[in-house]
Amino acid sequence: MEKLPRQIYTQEYREQSVKLVIEQKLTIPEAARRLSMSAKTLANWVFRARHGKLEGMDAHRAPVTDLEAEVSRLKRELAEARMERDILKKATAYFAKESR
Repeated sequence: MEKLPRQIYTQEYREQSVKLVIEQKLTIPEAARRLSMSAKTLANWVFRARHGKLEGMDAHRAPVTDLEAEVSRLKRELAEARMERDILKKATAYFAKESR
């Protein structure tokens, strides 16, 4: 299977994601599902936010432009679509074998 590209998130996106959990009282897995992201990543952000360390996460990174963020998002969607396609191919072959 193809490895998903590493996702890059903006500071504003992190803050809004954490607000879903803290202010709207959503569970971390539910909020992660709604945002189409890893629950572990969101859990790390919530932990950092509760300890006041969410602000300094991007200090060592160069700022991401909107175009770079869009390219990253599209690459991730493509990788997910390819993984789904591969799973469906395998399932089709499996069920075709059983029907004989």
